[in-house]
Amino acid sequence: MNPSMSVSAIVPARNEEATIAAAVESLAAQPEIKEIFVVNDQSIDGTAAQLERLSARYEQLRVLETKTLPSGWVGKNYAVWLGAAQATGDWLLFTDADGVQLPGSTGRALADAAVTGAGLVSYSPEQEMHSWWERALIPFVYTRLAQKFSYDTVNDPGSQAAAANGQYLLIRREDYARIGGHAAVAGEVLEDVALARLDKQAGIRLHFASGFGIIRVRMYRTFGAMWQGWTKNLYPLVNGTSRAVGRELRGVVPWIPLLLLLLTPVHLILGVLGAVLLAGRHAAYAATLQRNRFHGWYALYYIAGVALYAAALLTSEWRYARGSVSWKGREYTVNRDP
Repeated sequence: MNPSMSVSAIVPARNEEATIAAAVESLAAQPEIKEIFVVNDQSIDGTAAQLERLSARYEQLRVLETKTLPSGWVGKNYAVWLGAAQATGDWLLFTDADGVQLPGSTGRALADAAVTGAGLVSYSPEQEMHSWWERALIPFVYTRLAQKFSYDTVNDPGSQAAAANGQYLLIRREDYARIGGHAAVAGEVLEDVALARLDKQAGIRLHFASGFGIIRVRMYRTFGAMWQGWTKNLYPLVNGTSRAVGRELRGVVPWIPLLLLLLTPVHLILGVLGAVLLAGRHAAYAATLQRNRFHGWYALYYIAGVALYAAALLTSEWRYARGSVSWKGREYTVNRDP
């Protein structure tokens, strides 16, 4: 990698007073990042005050403000679009206000870009989880996504599969401009996947990988925020059709073990068989968790994870059928089918 290569970090912030300081501090510690743009997206909490204090400490920090949200734009997309318009780095790093960059991460990402020839580098972050509901649902979702968006398939130039994670998305600035940037995906709820798709269609190589040692996030601090986030994203993530939802539910819910357990009063052997099959499901899930760098003991939350995932997926389908989803106090119009 050319040592003169520079990075501009762009962070959207809407009511992020609890996390923005750690995010900015971790970005400022990366020597490759020459400027940090935090776009305060009409926050009504203490985000602005935090940013004022941070600006006094870090000369590379620039704070921008969104005044209004133009029609047809998702708030995050518009915020980072404003930041990208001011950026001067060779690479643009789009990352979230709840993300903590780990030591040396930017250098590693640039090295991965150099080795692979990628114009877009993205990582699926390490997840910090404190509550039972985080440990039940978040690993379950990510293990499902790993099956749908395998790193090898996404990184294969011969495959049409495309994916990225907006919590860490590093893209060469000239390639970002070539595909139209976030203006090209202005109304997309899953803007990260949409950008990856545009990149791949333009012949830009992708590098998507585990973010272990790169970035750590705690995605949701309340159950309500987690529920709103996944019901916003799950339906399109499973392909955005009722048929895809049905296939997903048939695959993840342990229908046969549960049915056999319900038949225990009919014959004890049926209940025993159901318990054995369900134990097998737990063991298989533990192995899947470990392959995806989660603790195997999170398999103790398997039944809760299945229940939450199924409920969130069905709610997500219902919200898309209704035509709108909510996120951070805003309603966005969405289409049921892609």
